[in-house]
Amino acid sequence: MLKLTYCIKKLVMVTRRLLGHVLLFICLTSVTGAPSSEPTEEETTTTTQDRCIRCCDPHGYPTQPTTASATAPGPQPGGYYPPYPMPQIHPQINITILKGDKGERGDRGPHGKLGKEGAVGLQGPTGSKGDRGQAGVPGDSYKQHYSAFSVGRKKGLHSSDYYQTLIFDTTFVNLYGHFNMFKGKFYCYIPGIYYFNLNIHTWNFKETYLHIMKNDLDMVICYAQPSDRSIMQSQSIMLELQENDEVWVRLYKRERENAVYSDDVDIYVTFNGYLIKPDLY
Repeated sequence: MLKLTYCIKKLVMVTRRLLGHVLLFICLTSVTGAPSSEPTEEETTTTTQDRCIRCCDPHGYPTQPTTASATAPGPQPGGYYPPYPMPQIHPQINITILKGDKGERGDRGPHGKLGKEGAVGLQGPTGSKGDRGQAGVPGDSYKQHYSAFSVGRKKGLHSSDYYQTLIFDTTFVNLYGHFNMFKGKFYCYIPGIYYFNLNIHTWNFKETYLHIMKNDLDMVICYAQPSDRSIMQSQSIMLELQENDEVWVRLYKRERENAVYSDDVDIYVTFNGYLIKPDLY
């Protein structure tokens, strides 16, 4: 019973609200009126004056002013459109398009700076085999580039004779036979720089006086004064030789006896030499 009463009250309230809205709408309509779709006279005049008219289409506009003349271009009162002034054309020539005769060639400019080195490119394909070249100039005949000797003497020597060559009787090394044992001389077959060494043993109370010779020139001396005891004496030298030069040992002539000691058991006297650097050019 309570629920039914509550629903009836609610329905009455909604109905009252709807009736109020309907009455308000009716009142507003009667005061303002409905909008009309027909244009007014003012709108027609404004639309006619403001619409766009082509200049070549004079329909609807008089050729002479109806009220007062106007000097300004454009629309005038009464719908008169005076003619627009004709534009004045001023021709202009673009001088830049006029091409003249070709001028003389200028001097060559300086070289520019060298650019950076680029990366190494890929290896190209193998080229075709070229033609056979001409034969070269005949070269020198083949020569040995080695030379060495080492000889010794077993017998002692006492001499007061004039200059004489020291002869050796023992061979240790004689490469290619460049040392002549019969003459006691080394003969140069390969030009270049050589090293020579002489070792001797002195005799008691006797003088020892020898020279290492190059051809007929004495180069170095090997000397020992007389003494009550014998000693070993040595001399060395490097010589630059040409082909057919001779190197040998010479006993020097003195007023006293010149002696070199040795015996049949041991070898006390040796003479050595070898090529250090050949002259190939």
